[in-house]
Amino acid sequence: MDHVRWLETLSSGDVDAVGGKNSSLGEMIQNLESAGVRVPGGFATTADAYRAFLSANGLDDRVRELLDGLDPNGDKLAEVGAAIRDEFTKAEFPEDTADAIREAYAELSRRYDTENVDVAVRSSATAEDLPDASFAGQQDTYLNITGADALMAACKDCFASVFTDRAIAYRTEQGYDHLDLALSVGVQKMVRSDQGSAGVMFTIDSDTGFPDTIVINAAWGLGENVVGGEVTPDQYTVYKPFLENTALRPIIEKSVGAKEKTMQYAADPEQAGDTTENVDTPPEQRSRFVLTDDDILELARWGTTIEKHYDRPMDIEWARDGRTGEMFVVQARPETVQSNAGAGTLQTYRLDETGTVLVSGLAIGQAVASGAVQRIASADDIDTFEEGRVLVTEMTDPDWVPIMRKAAAIVTDRGGRTSHAAIVSRELGVPAIVGTGDATATLSDEQEVTISCVEGDQGQVYEGLLEYTVEDLSLDDVPETRTRVMMNIGNPAAAMQWWRLPAHGIGLARVEYLVNNVIQAHPLALLHPDRIDDEARARIEELTEGYDSNEEYFVEQMARGIGVIAASQYPEPVVVRLSDFKTNEYAGLIGGTTFEPEEENPMLGWRGASRYYSDDYAEAFVLECRALHRVRIEMGFTNVIVMVPFCRTPDEADRVLEILAENGLKRGEDELQVYVMAEIPSNVLQADEFAERFDGFSIGSNDLTQLTLGIGRDDDRLSHLFDERNPAVKKMISMLIETAHAHGRYVGICGQGPSDHPELAEFLVEQGIDSMSLNPDSVLTVIEKVAAAEKK
Repeated sequence: MDHVRWLETLSSGDVDAVGGKNSSLGEMIQNLESAGVRVPGGFATTADAYRAFLSANGLDDRVRELLDGLDPNGDKLAEVGAAIRDEFTKAEFPEDTADAIREAYAELSRRYDTENVDVAVRSSATAEDLPDASFAGQQDTYLNITGADALMAACKDCFASVFTDRAIAYRTEQGYDHLDLALSVGVQKMVRSDQGSAGVMFTIDSDTGFPDTIVINAAWGLGENVVGGEVTPDQYTVYKPFLENTALRPIIEKSVGAKEKTMQYAADPEQAGDTTENVDTPPEQRSRFVLTDDDILELARWGTTIEKHYDRPMDIEWARDGRTGEMFVVQARPETVQSNAGAGTLQTYRLDETGTVLVSGLAIGQAVASGAVQRIASADDIDTFEEGRVLVTEMTDPDWVPIMRKAAAIVTDRGGRTSHAAIVSRELGVPAIVGTGDATATLSDEQEVTISCVEGDQGQVYEGLLEYTVEDLSLDDVPETRTRVMMNIGNPAAAMQWWRLPAHGIGLARVEYLVNNVIQAHPLALLHPDRIDDEARARIEELTEGYDSNEEYFVEQMARGIGVIAASQYPEPVVVRLSDFKTNEYAGLIGGTTFEPEEENPMLGWRGASRYYSDDYAEAFVLECRALHRVRIEMGFTNVIVMVPFCRTPDEADRVLEILAENGLKRGEDELQVYVMAEIPSNVLQADEFAERFDGFSIGSNDLTQLTLGIGRDDDRLSHLFDERNPAVKKMISMLIETAHAHGRYVGICGQGPSDHPELAEFLVEQGIDSMSLNPDSVLTVIEKVAAAEKK
């Protein structure tokens, strides 16, 4: 009988012998180290060793006796679980098993030239980490174990953790026989991430199921803080398909987490009662990114290598040794939520009203829920939780799963996208908002709230029970159309939410959302902080902390946001409209009032193209150009098309094109196409001259309607006259399409008109328009309308 197997002798075929985790580690050591993936060495006890332990101590019969007739949701669960674990604690290892473990530990110490090597001791159940049943977190892990006696105690504790309350309940609900499962203990050399950093990496977007991104979470110290949701980690997102090209740097998201705690080795384990301790992270580390861009890309390449080897999306834990700087993979298992989700139907939630925002945090899932708050401070109180309530707590761990499945929604103070609360809420289909910081202090028991996870990366907890709509959209049997049906997108998170839609690209990506909600500051205030008041300057200093300069803050934030949108559709075209704020909207940004004039009619004022070459704004427009250049050239998203809005004359077009070219965005170079918005009558009446300067037109039907009919689109008293189907407007559209096509130029329309009015969609098809771009929730409806019109 083999009691112990060295990791390098294991492969994926050894799951029955050493469980999913340990067989996966051996598989990577054997097959992926040559590709640069580093895995710490070690050994594993076998399933035979576990069964011998049970047999030698008569535990099989005793466990069955205690579990007979147990209701996993009843009040006897804790009592039975404690009784079983007590039996394990009193039991002793058979002599041959104990000798094998001690000898292997001595050999591992010799390999690392250490008298008593420090090790991580992890469970690896033979039914764990299978694609159809996520057992992650059901058994325990012990870190910084030193010495043979401590190792033997940790191994026994791992065996006992097969029968934690949460594991008993989980297996019962999943239909697994408790004694069909066996436990292997993985013993690995500790990576000194207590002096470095650690985290989790998914090779699929764990919220949306988008398959082409790697999502990495990172925090200082040992990785248990990230896995357990004890901290809000950094998050980095990388576009996988471009990783093979080492000239590209396709990092499309970077966000600094609070990283409130750092888990490190305990200074005095005996006095502390544990081998690790959590300490407050110093402020300078909290505000700093854990990983450099090179680190991020190296980890992401490892992730793609591991995913390709296993041919499935993976959930990977990594750690960085603070002494050597080397990074390691310490666990890899199949991702079990998004990779198993059905793709035929897209369920969408829409919030029909808004209210007062009480708290906000990271949105997990894409749903809305409402109910009364119930705060739970400790796992000792989970029996008091009432089904259908909104669970509000600091953080969760596997002990909380029985009540998490009863919750209408979950809100936590701490945690990131790979925390326990986030992972389990996705698995259960329960919306969650994690890392709010102060939910337990702000929300009150019995308070009625609505949880919204459909407004971007940030989830909102609203006061009151708000109205919302749920709709199931079928993605089966969607007809093909000659006319390209595209989406209008402003929020990068929305682009990822709707990636499954059969749209053919994004016809209008608005950068205003990024400026308003992400960057938040007026670009000239970033360039000239000395000209703004102290309060605005302090807010900008807070926003730009950790960046080399205010300019880099703007460029990076805009580039990453556009990169996410471009990644969601690649290689389909993504038309990015350059900024088109009006003066009153720019004035609302931080520091904006210093730089913006007051205009009687901002709609017809200093907006769009006229800003880009103005001496009063040109230096700010350069930042926008730099962001787009970074997206296309450094990240690799050549599917991005640049579009100039509110361009009044051909001479103005020439001035803007010249500035674009000066900043690395020359039309025709690096496959760059430049479009112009057709929203002013001059764009139509001089379409032949604009066609000489641009590759395509996008009809802005709202502005074109108001300027053709002379009606302010926000004037309620004239709303009965505002109609995109007006003959004059339709004539403008028809003239533009005819002239543009005569010059071989592309023409699309971005607006809700084709969705709101079926006859307008039919008219556009008759005129031969190339594309229609609309809000995502209208795409399937318009595809049906367009298909019907094309058949006529």
